[in-house]
Amino acid sequence: MTHPLSALGVLHTAISLIPVFAGLYGFVRHRKIDPATGAGKLYLVGLVLAVATSFTVPSTGGLNPGHAFGIVVLLVAFGGVLVNRIGFLGRLRPYLSAFALSFSFLLGLVPAVNESLTRLPVSHPLAAAPMAPVVLQTLLGCFVVFLIGITAQGWMIHARNRRME
Repeated sequence: MTHPLSALGVLHTAISLIPVFAGLYGFVRHRKIDPATGAGKLYLVGLVLAVATSFTVPSTGGLNPGHAFGIVVLLVAFGGVLVNRIGFLGRLRPYLSAFALSFSFLLGLVPAVNESLTRLPVSHPLAAAPMAPVVLQTLLGCFVVFLIGITAQGWMIHARNRRME
């Protein structure tokens, strides 16, 4: 039996869709999550709001590993933004930034996939638990897409750098 969402849970879920759609738009439009674009800014703001609203969802009555995971996702995402300001990294900066922002997107999909597959469809969810095979297989698929995507991003950064030489 699924656990019903509270009003705060519904609000958190709606807000959590912002970084998913903004990130997807960024990947399609710009081939990356770029903090200099509107989609990139919306991704970061949505991510902060999603993590902040996760603290209002009374699932366990206190801090839980999901909250810590959300903070890690924020640290990875904002690390991807700040790495561009670290001069001694030189040519690695765009690669590290793309990796961190894409990785934060992948990490954000973990709770999204878990919650979606264990709650939907409402009458008979696809997964009975977070470690159900369908959840793990979906996350593995997301990881494979991430690997392909980050490889493509690295290739594009390299090609752009060679053109600029």
